[in-house]
Amino acid sequence: MAVKIRLKRFGAKARPFYRIVIMDSRTPRDGRTLDEIGLYHPIETGEKQLIVDEVKAKDWLGKGAQPSDTVRGLLNKKGIHVK
Repeated sequence: MAVKIRLKRFGAKARPFYRIVIMDSRTPRDGRTLDEIGLYHPIETGEKQLIVDEVKAKDWLGKGAQPSDTVRGLLNKKGIHVK
């Protein structure tokens, strides 16, 4: 099973927010998740925009989970450096 760290969309039309989740790569975007490690709210500003549980993120990365390109950028922005 290939595990990915990716975004799961929530919110109303034109007012999205996302949860940063761990999922099997074969599941749909809004399908069943294995774990939730954070939130990304692109409309907010400051500290409310990106919230990540760093311990869980590093744990899943250590287990071999591969982040999507967008999540990789968000994790790098938060200080969790991913190759």
